[in-house]
Amino acid sequence: MNSPVSSSQLAHPVALGRPVAGAIDPITFAVIKNGMDAIVDEIAYTVIRTARSEIVKDVMDYSAAICDRHGEMVAQAKTIAQHLGAIPEAMASIRAQYGDSMRAGDAIILNDPYMGGMHLPDIFMFVPFFYRDEIEGYCVVICHHTDVGGRVPGSNASDSTEIFQEGLRLPPLKLYEAGKMNDALERLISLNVRVPDRVLGDLKAQYAGAQVGARELARLFERYGRDTARQYWAELLSYAERMAREEIRRWPKGTFRFTDYIDDDGLSGAPIPINVAITVHEDRVSVDYEGSAAQVKAAINSTLSYTKSCTYLSVRCALKGDIPNNAGVFRCIDVHAPAGSVLNPRQPAAVAARALTGYRVFDAMLGCLAQIVPDRIPAAGEGGNTVICLSGRRADETPFIIVDMICGAWGARPNADGIEAITNASQNLSNTPVETLEAQHPVRVESYELVADSCGAGRWRGGLGIRRSYRVLANETFMQLRADRMKFPPYGLAGGEPARVAENLLGETGAQTRLPAKTTCWLAQGDLVTHLQPGGGGYGNPLEREPERVARDVWNEKITALFARERHRVVVDPVTGKLDMAATAALRGA
Repeated sequence: MNSPVSSSQLAHPVALGRPVAGAIDPITFAVIKNGMDAIVDEIAYTVIRTARSEIVKDVMDYSAAICDRHGEMVAQAKTIAQHLGAIPEAMASIRAQYGDSMRAGDAIILNDPYMGGMHLPDIFMFVPFFYRDEIEGYCVVICHHTDVGGRVPGSNASDSTEIFQEGLRLPPLKLYEAGKMNDALERLISLNVRVPDRVLGDLKAQYAGAQVGARELARLFERYGRDTARQYWAELLSYAERMAREEIRRWPKGTFRFTDYIDDDGLSGAPIPINVAITVHEDRVSVDYEGSAAQVKAAINSTLSYTKSCTYLSVRCALKGDIPNNAGVFRCIDVHAPAGSVLNPRQPAAVAARALTGYRVFDAMLGCLAQIVPDRIPAAGEGGNTVICLSGRRADETPFIIVDMICGAWGARPNADGIEAITNASQNLSNTPVETLEAQHPVRVESYELVADSCGAGRWRGGLGIRRSYRVLANETFMQLRADRMKFPPYGLAGGEPARVAENLLGETGAQTRLPAKTTCWLAQGDLVTHLQPGGGGYGNPLEREPERVARDVWNEKITALFARERHRVVVDPVTGKLDMAATAALRGA
């Protein structure tokens, strides 16, 4: 949503309606700001229209941004914000490798987590934008690719123990030179991935989107000129920084702490604490993860770039919505994550499933921010998406890889219930449509529904979790399943109760085997796998929820009459859904 720009917030407002030398005109500023937002969204729309894989065009696991000539992000698309805070470190690697040697039509890719990347399936692409033979910025597109090789299909297993098992590791390399794809690199990628048509197709979609961005930026520079465009881009960053600092000045000062947990890494069984301490200074915050778990053997370690990205995102969520989403906000946030920890691992730690740890960073950050700005922060959501990867061969022996990300539920808000069947608040993903999965792969989705009673109770209840089940139709299928929140449920706030924990089940109803949160196994034709996600935590005292709201939830089958009685002390007829106010008053009085 575009917001009005006040001249009082700009560095050099016009004086008496007449522009002065070096002045920032509020109208021109607003036009350029909104124009940049439109351009970066057009990059994103181009990618989604031209991508080949479901993970991009249906799940929408991708991001787009525009950086200035110094590599600072000046605009981001309405895509996955979790990715974008990693751009500074990736950009530093790109510029260190290529510097001024880049030319128009070049595209540099990178996925190495230890050179600014996040995990190997997320391939960054940087396309320099030139205006009259001089670099003025970069169009950046990040896509999660269906497969980048490695020991398991999908390249996303949580039980890998070193990065060398996880797939093709790409330092900064030119995939395109002067508009032509590098033949040697194309053949190298094609040989090392299981579904080269999808991977190369998505890489070409990234390039197409970036080219659209470069074209539109050239028009913007042609309209305003190099000096003016540079001036307003710099002001976009300064404007966001000033607004963020001004708001932080109103926050209570001091150090605030919170700890949340990942159940385990799937190998050791030991819980993994994420400790966060936020110190609010005069006009900035510092975030310290000292005391968090040491890096683990399994692949849930989070690279430093990703930890920083999730931290920036969390603070941004607590700020007002009219602050521009750019690197100016990053200037107000200092991040420390101890080297050798699960949030800043040393090579060659495995990191493929690092998103899970990023979600818990987000939850821990929100738990801490709830002490600072309690009127803005919801209870914990479902804990991040669950990833189920099914792979094998069709009847005609062609390979298939399903990377399905199940989202999700929000925790209750300070003034409203949580939301169900929605992306986690740290993402912008979508559940893969059932029709798409069934039409393209040998699988049948037999349930996709909300789970009654999965929410945390409160004055405002959390959103409900999702049940999703998959019937295997191929002769033999390999499954990787990454879930969490089986031991540590999503927390409630202000007296709200935690949500129900997750479950993984194998088999038919009544004869099901429980699976661990993180597992890999072979499935036979006809096997049924079911995942039940947690809901969101509750907010406020459950006994303060209006009986009419509780009865409506029972009538809508979001909660049972038993849940209403036990958690809210509200009596509702389980058949008719009718509220018994007299019995409710007596029960609550007791």
